[in-house]
Amino acid sequence: MTNRLKNKRALVTAAAQGIGESIARAFSAEGASVLAVDINTEKLSELTGPGITTATLDVTDESALKKFVDEHEAFDILVNCAGYVANGSILNCSNEDWDFSFALNVKSMFQVSKHVLPGMVEKNKGAIVNIGSICAHAGLPNRFAYGTTKAALVGLTKSIAADFIGNNIRCNVIHPGTVQSPSLDDRIAAFDDPVAARKAFIARQPMGRLGTAEEIAAAAVYLASDESVFTTGVDIKIDGGMSI
Repeated sequence: MTNRLKNKRALVTAAAQGIGESIARAFSAEGASVLAVDINTEKLSELTGPGITTATLDVTDESALKKFVDEHEAFDILVNCAGYVANGSILNCSNEDWDFSFALNVKSMFQVSKHVLPGMVEKNKGAIVNIGSICAHAGLPNRFAYGTTKAALVGLTKSIAADFIGNNIRCNVIHPGTVQSPSLDDRIAAFDDPVAARKAFIARQPMGRLGTAEEIAAAAVYLASDESVFTTGVDIKIDGGMSI
């Protein structure tokens, strides 16, 4: 531990597994007090560590979200990590997939940020880290709804950064490439040939391997810490070279 986040309170969404879990653990290791939330209560119960507390929360439920934020002290750090990957092109994207993709990937980040920001404004400091996707910059096959929502996060991030720069509040977005995670495992398992599917996911990474959740968490620690106080409105690509 180097205490890069000592005395900071962090809210991390979608923290039960994958990138969110790794970020919560990395923040804890750096001395932060972490409130980790997710709808997956069972998996969330496995998340333990110094300074970590957990709570079940549906970030698409604004009334529950507002009540939740009102019940807690102001946060120094917010990590918006909730997301959903809809498969398919525009021709087979259903209205349901389109609506849910925007509800979880964009609207939830808008709502969480909207309710957490007043506490940061009152403290006159804060850092918001959004988790996007390299799909925002590199068009990938069969990721129509997903890529569209992740591109929207670039505008959301820059708008928040511009509006609150005078309040010492920073907002940045991380765009991961293909990262090994339970979510990826589930998507691969849905293919007729999961072995071939995994090889295809790896093959599209110029580095020849998948990223790790810990590599994304390392960037989140930097963006949440005081080391990055001159960095806002930035979208950082951690994609193994996919966007070169």
